[in-house]
Amino acid sequence: MTEKAAVSQRGAVLLGDSVACDAFDADRPLRVVTHAHADHLVGLRQSLKNCDRVLMTMATRDLVEVVNGSLPLGDYVVKLLDYGEPFEYGDERVTLVKADHILGAAQVLVENSEGMRVAYTGDFRVDGTEPLLDCDTLVVEATYGSPWFRRAFKVDIKELLVSMVEKRLRDGAVYVFGYYGKLQEVMEILRRADVCVPFVMPERVFHVSKICKAHGMQLGEFTLSTEKEGKELLDENLPCVAFYHMNTRKKVGLDNSRICVSGWEFRSPCRQIGKRETLVALSDHSDFNGLLEYVKLCNPKRVITDNYRVSHGVTLAKEIKKRLGISAVAMPY
Repeated sequence: MTEKAAVSQRGAVLLGDSVACDAFDADRPLRVVTHAHADHLVGLRQSLKNCDRVLMTMATRDLVEVVNGSLPLGDYVVKLLDYGEPFEYGDERVTLVKADHILGAAQVLVENSEGMRVAYTGDFRVDGTEPLLDCDTLVVEATYGSPWFRRAFKVDIKELLVSMVEKRLRDGAVYVFGYYGKLQEVMEILRRADVCVPFVMPERVFHVSKICKAHGMQLGEFTLSTEKEGKELLDENLPCVAFYHMNTRKKVGLDNSRICVSGWEFRSPCRQIGKRETLVALSDHSDFNGLLEYVKLCNPKRVITDNYRVSHGVTLAKEIKKRLGISAVAMPY
């Protein structure tokens, strides 16, 4: 039996004979979208036009419609799958498995009648992600694939974040900057900690939050920054938390307390980056230790590291071979 997995020069994770994940491949009749972040939606319009089916979870479909409403995701070609629900195509069976990343994120397992099992993690955190056990080949993300990227903090980041927000609310509005999915995770962390002040946000963040709430995230009530209530809260600097995309960080809330949530902080749980601005190390990806732990859990015969999206795949492949004794290679080369 020949194992069949690769990462193409254009970023498509190829599994079995039929499946391309997270980028378009003209030779693959099936496309899987693992989650709604832009670097995993490469060539989706082409896939919708050319593939027999495009597979994703319902939550991912709903989020993609918000962040890219011009895509025709209501077409027959889109097949929505629950976690664990198999999709049969020819001799192959495709199953989406839960990944702890953003809402709707999935791993991909492809099996055939000869017993071949090839899989792709997509983006994930090891805690809360179901192991893809005993794969022939496992394709693993490599965002933090270098030994430099370890978070060995001795504090609870979520508790730190809650404490920081509660303290700063005494002085009025607190602005939180992050990416879609991460912002909603912060909202849920605060609500679960009984932070009951109003949440305010611009239109795109508002609609992403509505999708997340509809799919079960505990976000409480929130309001648009352009509506009367939201505008008054921000203009009068009243206690509230304002959630904005990271790309707007240099434009809004410049005179307020500001918190940026980022996974690219490894020195300390939090650090000052401006007069009233703090960076908090909250990540939705596994760090280097988590990647190794996950590969060990899955017990694959061979590993391919994704060297397309963030180029730490070569380092991660070397470390997997050295530390775990598992054959590993980075792709694309």
